Amino acid sequence: MSENQPKKVCLVIGVGDGVGAAIAKAFALNGFETVITRRARNLPDLEVIAQGIRDQGGVVHARGVDARSEEETVALFQEIERDIGPLEVVVFNIGANVRFSIEETTARVFTKVWEMACFAGFLAGREAAKAMVPRGRGTIIFTGATASLRGRENFSAFASAKAGLRAVAQSMARELGKKNIHVAHVVCDGSIEGVFARENISDLDQRLAEDRILKPDDIALNYVNLHEQKRSAWTHELDLRPWSETW
Repeated sequence: MSENQPKKVCLVIGVGDGVGAAIAKAFALNGFETVITRRARNLPDLEVIAQGIRDQGGVVHARGVDARSEEETVALFQEIERDIGPLEVVVFNIGANVRFSIEETTARVFTKVWEMACFAGFLAGREAAKAMVPRGRGTIIFTGATASLRGRENFSAFASAKAGLRAVAQSMARELGKKNIHVAHVVCDGSIEGVFARENISDLDQRLAEDRILKPDDIALNYVNLHEQKRSAWTHELDLRPWSETW
């Protein structure tokens, strides 16, 4: 990057070894100085992901942050803007996928899932807007799921939180699109290749061969393309699903 070009900074909130890691790698290898977060107890695993991206030439910073904490989230954004550079892209990627029957869903479970998948997204979106609106540019991307669109049996907590996050994203898109901030909500509508899929889908290899499983690197490429498109539309929702799936 030449001295005349502004530094590009990306923040990915909620990075595991699947989609989050792929998104972080895609932006880092496309020239973004990238900050990745997960709760502090998972910081050693996060550092492994960060080092793997550094080994490929990316610049990555790992931070242990509880995204549900307003105090920690505000401090994270302030640190990045002060010490690393102006945020160009913020990706909220926390999943919080849990499965309980309605009779077994406690108030604590329901509240915790909402805090992780919806409230934390609001905090991230709000702080991103505070940083980006004065500059008149930026991209905010929220990761959704099948549950963002429809609730299935045993997923009342997860579906309600993801549907709430989608509504937050829609409201932000209509408000911030007028200010040249691109807000996108990405519905990953299908199973995703990774550790969870390996442990829970017995015919995963066959599905992969038939292109019936979403791949993290493909999802990540769509995120980079979303930013590069810089659409002026007030609303933007991208629906990702295996080509052969029908609904």
